[in-house]
Amino acid sequence: MPDSTPSYFAPTLYRWRTQALEQALAQGADPLGVDWLLREVGGIDRLQLRLLPQASDRPLALACTLEHLDLLWRQHLDHHTPVQYLAGFTHWWRFRLQVSPAVLIPRPETELLVDWVEQWAQQQPHPPRGHWADLGTGSGSIALGLATILPQAQIHGVDCSAAALAIAHSNAQSLGLSPGIQWHHGHWFKPLENLRGQLQGIVANPPYIPTATIATLDPEVQHHEPHLALDGGQDGLDDLRHLITTAADYLQDAGVLVLEMMAGQGEAVRSLLHQQGSYRAIEICNDLSGLDRFAVAQRHQT
Repeated sequence: MPDSTPSYFAPTLYRWRTQALEQALAQGADPLGVDWLLREVGGIDRLQLRLLPQASDRPLALACTLEHLDLLWRQHLDHHTPVQYLAGFTHWWRFRLQVSPAVLIPRPETELLVDWVEQWAQQQPHPPRGHWADLGTGSGSIALGLATILPQAQIHGVDCSAAALAIAHSNAQSLGLSPGIQWHHGHWFKPLENLRGQLQGIVANPPYIPTATIATLDPEVQHHEPHLALDGGQDGLDDLRHLITTAADYLQDAGVLVLEMMAGQGEAVRSLLHQQGSYRAIEICNDLSGLDRFAVAQRHQT
Protein backbone atom coordinates (compact mmCIF):
# COMPACT_ATOMS: atom_id res chain seq x y z
CA MET A 1 0.00 0.00 0.00
CA PRO A 2 1.36 3.47 -0.82
CA ASP A 3 2.44 5.86 1.90
CA SER A 4 0.20 8.68 0.63
CA THR A 5 -3.56 8.50 1.08
CA PRO A 6 -5.16 7.57 -2.25
CA SER A 7 -8.17 9.56 -3.47
CA TYR A 8 -10.84 8.58 -5.95
CA PHE A 9 -13.72 10.44 -7.49
CA ALA A 10 -17.10 9.23 -6.29
CA PRO A 11 -18.16 7.76 -9.67
CA THR A 12 -15.13 5.45 -9.63
CA LEU A 13 -15.99 4.18 -6.17
CA TYR A 14 -19.68 3.93 -7.07
CA ARG A 15 -18.90 1.84 -10.16
CA TRP A 16 -16.69 -0.49 -8.12
CA ARG A 17 -19.36 -0.84 -5.44
CA THR A 18 -22.08 -1.52 -8.00
CA GLN A 19 -19.97 -4.14 -9.74
CA ALA A 20 -19.05 -5.79 -6.43
CA LEU A 21 -22.72 -5.94 -5.40
CA GLU A 22 -23.63 -7.55 -8.73
CA GLN A 23 -20.85 -10.12 -8.23
CA ALA A 24 -22.13 -10.89 -4.75
CA LEU A 25 -25.65 -11.52 -6.00
CA ALA A 26 -24.40 -13.61 -8.93
CA GLN A 27 -22.29 -15.84 -6.67
CA GLY A 28 -24.65 -16.06 -3.72
CA ALA A 29 -22.34 -14.07 -1.43
CA ASP A 30 -23.54 -11.69 1.25
CA PRO A 31 -23.67 -8.22 -0.38
CA LEU A 32 -23.19 -6.59 3.05
CA GLY A 33 -19.52 -7.51 2.75
CA VAL A 34 -19.04 -4.87 0.04
CA ASP A 35 -19.96 -1.93 2.24
CA TRP A 36 -18.18 -3.53 5.21
CA LEU A 37 -14.90 -3.45 3.25
CA LEU A 38 -15.51 0.11 2.02
CA ARG A 39 -16.21 1.29 5.57
CA GLU A 40 -13.84 -0.72 7.70
CA VAL A 41 -10.87 -1.11 5.35
CA GLY A 42 -11.43 1.78 2.98
CA GLY A 43 -12.46 4.26 5.66
CA ILE A 44 -15.59 5.47 3.85
CA ASP A 45 -18.27 6.35 6.39
CA ARG A 46 -21.97 5.50 6.08
CA LEU A 47 -22.97 9.00 4.98
CA GLN A 48 -20.34 9.05 2.25
CA LEU A 49 -21.57 5.67 1.04
CA ARG A 50 -25.12 6.91 0.90
CA LEU A 51 -24.10 10.01 -1.04
CA LEU A 52 -21.83 8.27 -3.55
CA PRO A 53 -24.31 8.58 -6.46
CA GLN A 54 -24.57 12.37 -5.94
CA ALA A 55 -20.93 13.22 -5.12
CA SER A 56 -19.59 13.15 -8.68
CA ASP A 57 -17.27 16.17 -8.42
CA ARG A 58 -15.75 15.37 -5.05
CA PRO A 59 -12.67 13.16 -4.57
CA LEU A 60 -12.88 10.86 -1.58
CA ALA A 61 -9.83 9.68 0.35
CA LEU A 62 -9.47 5.94 0.94
CA ALA A 63 -7.39 4.36 3.68
CA CYS A 64 -6.04 1.95 1.03
CA THR A 65 -5.98 1.66 -2.72
CA LEU A 66 -9.04 0.53 -4.60
CA GLU A 67 -6.87 -2.27 -6.01
CA HIS A 68 -6.30 -3.54 -2.49
CA LEU A 69 -10.03 -3.47 -1.75
CA ASP A 70 -10.71 -5.32 -4.99
CA LEU A 71 -8.12 -7.97 -4.11
CA LEU A 72 -9.78 -8.58 -0.75
CA TRP A 73 -13.19 -8.74 -2.37
CA ARG A 74 -11.98 -11.26 -4.96
CA GLN A 75 -10.52 -13.42 -2.19
CA HIS A 76 -13.86 -13.29 -0.40
CA LEU A 77 -15.76 -14.32 -3.52
CA ASP A 78 -13.32 -16.96 -4.78
CA HIS A 79 -12.55 -18.65 -1.47
CA HIS A 80 -15.50 -17.64 0.77
CA THR A 81 -13.02 -16.15 3.22
CA PRO A 82 -14.85 -13.98 5.78
CA VAL A 83 -14.11 -10.31 5.23
CA GLN A 84 -13.17 -10.01 8.92
CA TYR A 85 -10.35 -12.53 8.44
CA LEU A 86 -9.19 -10.71 5.31
CA ALA A 87 -9.13 -7.41 7.16
CA GLY A 88 -7.71 -8.98 10.33
CA PHE A 89 -10.24 -7.41 12.66
CA THR A 90 -13.90 -7.10 13.55
CA HIS A 91 -16.07 -4.86 15.70
CA TRP A 92 -17.78 -6.46 18.69
CA TRP A 93 -19.50 -4.88 21.69
CA ARG A 94 -17.37 -1.77 22.41
CA PHE A 95 -14.19 -3.14 20.87
CA ARG A 96 -12.22 -3.41 17.68
CA LEU A 97 -10.76 -6.90 17.93
CA GLN A 98 -8.01 -8.66 16.05
CA VAL A 99 -9.23 -11.93 14.51
CA SER A 100 -7.75 -14.70 12.38
CA PRO A 101 -8.78 -18.21 11.32
CA ALA A 102 -7.42 -19.35 14.70
CA VAL A 103 -10.47 -17.86 16.42
CA LEU A 104 -14.21 -17.75 15.91
CA ILE A 105 -15.44 -14.36 14.71
CA PRO A 106 -17.41 -13.11 17.74
CA ARG A 107 -21.12 -12.71 16.99
CA PRO A 108 -23.41 -9.85 18.03
CA GLU A 109 -25.62 -12.20 20.06
CA THR A 110 -22.67 -13.05 22.32
CA GLU A 111 -22.64 -9.42 23.43
CA LEU A 112 -25.78 -10.28 25.42
CA LEU A 113 -23.71 -12.41 27.79
CA VAL A 114 -21.59 -9.41 28.72
CA ASP A 115 -24.66 -7.18 28.92
CA TRP A 116 -26.29 -9.62 31.36
CA VAL A 117 -23.22 -9.62 33.61
CA GLU A 118 -23.14 -5.83 33.52
CA GLN A 119 -26.78 -5.66 34.65
CA TRP A 120 -26.08 -8.24 37.35
CA ALA A 121 -23.09 -6.24 38.62
CA GLN A 122 -25.14 -3.05 38.80
CA GLN A 123 -27.60 -4.81 41.10
CA GLN A 124 -24.95 -5.88 43.61
CA PRO A 125 -24.47 -3.88 46.82
CA HIS A 126 -20.71 -3.66 46.19
CA PRO A 127 -18.57 -3.80 43.02
CA PRO A 128 -17.63 -7.45 42.34
CA ARG A 129 -14.05 -8.21 43.36
CA GLY A 130 -13.93 -11.96 42.89
CA HIS A 131 -12.57 -14.35 40.26
CA TRP A 132 -14.40 -14.70 36.93
CA ALA A 133 -13.65 -17.18 34.14
CA ASP A 134 -14.27 -16.96 30.41
CA LEU A 135 -13.95 -20.54 29.20
CA GLY A 136 -13.06 -21.07 25.54
CA THR A 137 -12.06 -17.42 25.26
CA GLY A 138 -11.01 -17.45 21.57
CA SER A 139 -10.29 -13.85 20.58
CA GLY A 140 -10.75 -12.89 24.23
CA SER A 141 -13.96 -10.99 23.50
CA ILE A 142 -15.95 -12.07 26.57
CA ALA A 143 -12.95 -11.82 28.91
CA LEU A 144 -12.28 -8.30 27.64
CA GLY A 145 -15.92 -7.37 28.18
CA LEU A 146 -15.79 -8.74 31.72
CA ALA A 147 -12.58 -6.83 32.45
CA THR A 148 -14.29 -3.64 31.28
CA ILE A 149 -17.46 -3.96 33.38
CA LEU A 150 -15.82 -5.65 36.40
CA PRO A 151 -12.65 -3.57 36.83
CA GLN A 152 -12.09 -4.74 40.41
CA ALA A 153 -12.48 -8.45 39.59
CA GLN A 154 -9.78 -10.83 38.40
CA ILE A 155 -10.66 -12.28 35.01
CA HIS A 156 -9.32 -15.65 33.78
CA GLY A 157 -9.43 -16.38 30.05
CA VAL A 158 -8.99 -20.07 29.18
CA ASP A 159 -8.49 -21.72 25.79
CA CYS A 160 -6.99 -24.97 24.58
CA SER A 161 -5.56 -23.21 21.50
CA ALA A 162 -2.25 -21.43 21.96
CA ALA A 163 -2.85 -19.51 18.72
CA ALA A 164 -6.19 -18.24 20.02
CA LEU A 165 -4.63 -17.17 23.32
CA ALA A 166 -1.96 -15.21 21.44
CA ILE A 167 -4.68 -13.21 19.71
CA ALA A 168 -6.61 -12.74 22.97
CA HIS A 169 -3.46 -11.48 24.69
CA SER A 170 -2.78 -9.09 21.79
CA ASN A 171 -6.32 -7.73 21.98
CA ALA A 172 -6.00 -7.17 25.72
CA GLN A 173 -2.76 -5.26 25.21
CA SER A 174 -4.25 -3.12 22.44
CA LEU A 175 -7.22 -2.21 24.63
CA GLY A 176 -5.18 -1.60 27.77
CA LEU A 177 -6.98 -4.39 29.65
CA SER A 178 -4.07 -6.77 30.27
CA PRO A 179 -3.68 -6.00 34.02
CA GLY A 180 -7.12 -7.39 34.84
CA ILE A 181 -6.85 -10.65 32.91
CA GLN A 182 -4.83 -13.83 33.34
CA TRP A 183 -4.64 -16.11 30.31
CA HIS A 184 -4.52 -19.90 30.75
CA HIS A 185 -3.72 -22.55 28.16
CA GLY A 186 -5.74 -25.70 28.68
CA HIS A 187 -9.06 -27.49 28.33
CA TRP A 188 -12.02 -25.90 30.10
CA PHE A 189 -11.43 -26.02 33.89
CA LYS A 190 -8.09 -27.86 33.85
CA PRO A 191 -5.90 -24.75 34.28
CA LEU A 192 -8.12 -23.46 37.12
CA GLU A 193 -7.79 -26.35 39.59
CA ASN A 194 -6.51 -23.98 42.25
CA LEU A 195 -9.73 -21.95 41.99
CA ARG A 196 -12.19 -24.73 42.88
CA GLY A 197 -15.06 -23.23 44.86
CA GLN A 198 -13.72 -19.69 44.39
CA LEU A 199 -15.17 -18.42 41.10
CA GLN A 200 -17.78 -15.70 41.47
CA GLY A 201 -18.82 -16.15 37.86
CA ILE A 202 -18.28 -18.41 34.87
CA VAL A 203 -19.17 -17.27 31.36
CA ALA A 204 -18.76 -19.40 28.24
CA ASN A 205 -19.72 -19.52 24.60
CA PRO A 206 -18.88 -23.20 23.99
CA PRO A 207 -19.21 -25.26 20.79
CA TYR A 208 -22.90 -26.09 20.48
CA ILE A 209 -23.55 -26.97 16.83
CA PRO A 210 -24.42 -30.66 16.20
CA THR A 211 -21.66 -32.35 14.20
CA ALA A 212 -23.92 -33.21 11.26
CA THR A 213 -25.13 -29.61 11.03
CA ILE A 214 -21.67 -28.18 10.39
CA ALA A 215 -21.72 -29.43 6.80
CA THR A 216 -24.85 -27.31 6.18
CA LEU A 217 -23.38 -24.02 7.44
CA ASP A 218 -22.44 -21.15 5.15
CA PRO A 219 -19.10 -21.75 3.39
CA GLU A 220 -17.55 -18.81 5.24
CA VAL A 221 -18.16 -20.62 8.52
CA GLN A 222 -17.84 -24.23 7.40
CA HIS A 223 -14.52 -23.84 5.57
CA HIS A 224 -12.77 -21.09 7.52
CA GLU A 225 -13.83 -20.83 11.16
CA PRO A 226 -12.25 -23.31 13.61
CA HIS A 227 -14.38 -26.45 13.97
CA LEU A 228 -12.97 -26.82 17.47
CA ALA A 229 -15.05 -23.79 18.42
CA LEU A 230 -18.16 -25.00 16.58
CA ASP A 231 -18.62 -28.77 16.95
CA GLY A 232 -20.69 -29.63 20.02
CA GLY A 233 -20.95 -33.36 19.31
CA GLN A 234 -23.85 -35.42 18.03
CA ASP A 235 -26.59 -33.33 19.65
CA GLY A 236 -24.54 -30.16 20.12
CA LEU A 237 -24.68 -30.46 23.90
CA ASP A 238 -21.42 -32.28 24.73
CA ASP A 239 -19.53 -29.24 25.99
CA LEU A 240 -22.58 -27.67 27.59
CA ARG A 241 -23.10 -30.90 29.59
CA HIS A 242 -19.48 -30.83 30.75
CA LEU A 243 -19.62 -27.17 31.73
CA ILE A 244 -22.89 -27.52 33.63
CA THR A 245 -21.67 -30.59 35.48
CA THR A 246 -18.22 -29.24 36.34
CA ALA A 247 -18.97 -25.57 36.97
CA ALA A 248 -20.71 -26.39 40.24
CA ASP A 249 -17.36 -27.52 41.70
CA TYR A 250 -15.68 -24.23 40.77
CA LEU A 251 -18.35 -21.70 41.65
CA GLN A 252 -18.52 -20.20 45.11
CA ASP A 253 -21.86 -20.12 46.93
CA ALA A 254 -24.31 -17.96 44.93
CA GLY A 255 -21.82 -17.79 42.05
CA VAL A 256 -23.34 -17.30 38.58
CA LEU A 257 -23.07 -19.39 35.44
CA VAL A 258 -23.82 -17.80 32.04
CA LEU A 259 -23.79 -20.02 28.94
CA GLU A 260 -24.51 -19.33 25.29
CA MET A 261 -26.32 -22.01 23.28
CA MET A 262 -27.93 -22.58 19.90
CA ALA A 263 -31.50 -21.52 19.32
CA GLY A 264 -33.75 -24.46 20.14
CA GLN A 265 -31.53 -25.88 22.89
CA GLY A 266 -33.13 -23.91 25.71
CA GLU A 267 -35.29 -26.63 27.24
CA ALA A 268 -32.51 -29.22 27.00
CA VAL A 269 -30.09 -26.87 28.77
CA ARG A 270 -32.69 -25.98 31.39
CA SER A 271 -33.19 -29.70 32.04
CA LEU A 272 -29.43 -30.29 32.35
CA LEU A 273 -29.15 -27.49 34.91
CA HIS A 274 -32.05 -28.86 36.95
CA GLN A 275 -30.75 -32.43 36.80
CA GLN A 276 -27.32 -31.39 38.01
CA GLY A 277 -28.91 -30.32 41.28
CA SER A 278 -26.49 -27.56 42.24
CA TYR A 279 -28.25 -24.58 40.67
CA ARG A 280 -31.17 -22.30 41.40
CA ALA A 281 -32.66 -19.22 39.71
CA ILE A 282 -32.34 -20.99 36.35
CA GLU A 283 -33.40 -18.82 33.44
CA ILE A 284 -33.35 -19.21 29.66
CA CYS A 285 -32.88 -15.83 27.98
CA ASN A 286 -33.73 -14.80 24.44
CA ASP A 287 -31.66 -12.87 21.96
CA LEU A 288 -32.91 -9.78 20.15
CA SER A 289 -34.70 -12.01 17.63
CA GLY A 290 -36.67 -13.72 20.41
CA LEU A 291 -34.74 -17.00 20.13
CA ASP A 292 -33.46 -18.86 23.19
CA ARG A 293 -29.79 -17.94 23.21
CA PHE A 294 -28.25 -18.20 26.67
CA ALA A 295 -28.87 -19.68 30.09
CA VAL A 296 -28.11 -18.24 33.49
CA ALA A 297 -28.11 -20.01 36.84
CA GLN A 298 -26.88 -19.46 40.38
CA ARG A 299 -24.96 -21.93 42.52
CA HIS A 300 -26.94 -23.14 45.50
CA GLN A 301 -25.65 -21.87 48.82
CA THR A 302 -24.36 -24.69 51.01
